[in-house]
Amino acid sequence: QVQLVESGGGLVQVGGSLRLSCAGSRGTFSSAVVAWFRQAPGKEREFVAGFHWNGGDTQYIDSVKGRFTMSRDNTKNIAVLQMNDLRPEDTAVYYCAAATSGDYARFNLWGQGTQVTVSS
Repeated sequence: QVQLVESGGGLVQVGGSLRLSCAGSRGTFSSAVVAWFRQAPGKEREFVAGFHWNGGDTQYIDSVKGRFTMSRDNTKNIAVLQMNDLRPEDTAVYYCAAATSGDYARFNLWGQGTQVTVSS
């Protein structure tokens, strides 16, 4: 069974850092687009960052540029979102997702989500 498992969420103060990890089943990420989304209370889910697992530029929404960095560990099949200088507006449930077709418009695998709370 294909699974995406997130970890690393928690409570942090403004300006702090958190590191989220997304572990995929073996082979899940090959040829896929892997991304992070988030959903804050009362808001729609939004794309945060993503890349093609096999290479290429990483895409970020403007509000996280310069603060968040997405990376990969090919040997462990893990995608990482390093979040620095966190702000209250970053508070949300963060989801890892994969589009196994390689198409940013077709995310077909989702993790269970991990809560990130930034306190002021």
